[in-house]
Amino acid sequence: MKALDRLLGGLIILGGVGHGFGSFRAYGNQPMALLWALSASLAVFLLGAVNLLRTARDGDHPLAWISFAGCVAWIGFALWFGILIGSVFDFRPMANLIITLGLAIFSLRSALRTKL
Repeated sequence: MKALDRLLGGLIILGGVGHGFGSFRAYGNQPMALLWALSASLAVFLLGAVNLLRTARDGDHPLAWISFAGCVAWIGFALWFGILIGSVFDFRPMANLIITLGLAIFSLRSALRTKL
């Protein structure tokens, strides 16, 4: 299970890389839109990093709760994006939803695990 947890953390970071490249391609000549798009890429990198850190720190309940809260927020943003583009079932929001839902489940499981 830990390998799957780490894989999902890596995948969300790769998604952030893809988002960053796509942002430059789509908004390269629109500095304001590019700034906001790149801030979302940074948010994804940080969410992935927090989740990867959480996998290495089994007893860190506050970190697990922070990770869970970040995942819930990102799920909300992915749903909102899907609604804005007119299709929640588009690959982009669905990939984010599936990966982040998995991370949220692992985060909640870590947060609720009793201390040894």
